[in-house]
Amino acid sequence: MKTLEERPNAVLVAPPGAGKTTLTPLALLDAPWLGAQRIVLVEPRRVAVRGAASRMASTLGEAPGGIVGFRTRTESAISARTRIEVVTEGLLLRRLLSDPLLEGVGAVLFDEVHERSLDLDASLAFCLDLQRELRPDLRILAMSATPDGRAFTELMNAPLIESEGREYPIDVRHTRDVPHLRDLPEACARAIRQVLAEDDGD
Repeated sequence: MKTLEERPNAVLVAPPGAGKTTLTPLALLDAPWLGAQRIVLVEPRRVAVRGAASRMASTLGEAPGGIVGFRTRTESAISARTRIEVVTEGLLLRRLLSDPLLEGVGAVLFDEVHERSLDLDASLAFCLDLQRELRPDLRILAMSATPDGRAFTELMNAPLIESEGREYPIDVRHTRDVPHLRDLPEACARAIRQVLAEDDGD
C-alpha cells in the first residue's frame, strides 16, 4: 500500500497461498488515491475469475455481485456497488479497445503474470501506455507466484515487493504405484491413514 501511494507501479512476488489474489485487492479498497474508483483484478482463466471473486466476497460476508463482482465471456455478477471487478485477460483487452481511458478504474492488478499470454502482454502494454500518456493516476500492480515476475520490474519501472510467505517443513514419502487408475482413491486413503498414524503433523 505504501509503495502504491508513492509510485504508480509495483511488482509483487509471493508464493501460492500468500494472499496476493484475494487479500491484496481488499487491502487496497481503502487507499486514499483510489477514491470511489474501481479495482480491476485480471486473471488468466475463467475458473480463477469466479474463484477469486467468490473468495473475496465470502471474506466480506457477501455473494459475488456486491462489493466484489466478476465478468467472464459467459457470465457476470456486477452491480452499482461493485468496487473490485475480477475479469479475464481477454475481457480487459476488449474493454481497453472500447474504453481506452478505463473510466472509473483506479487500479489494474495483473495476477499470475508469469503465465505470459498475448492478451496479458497487450493489456499490460495498453495500460502502461494509458498511464504514461493520459492517466498518470492509474496504478498498475503485477503479481506472480514465481521469481519470473521479477522481470516485470524493468518493463514497468516498478519496485519489487517480495514476500516469502509462511513455509512449513514438508516430508516427502513415496509408496508403490497402483496397477489401475481405479485403485488410486483407495491407495491414497491408505497412504494418508498410514502417515497420520505413524507421525505427528498434518
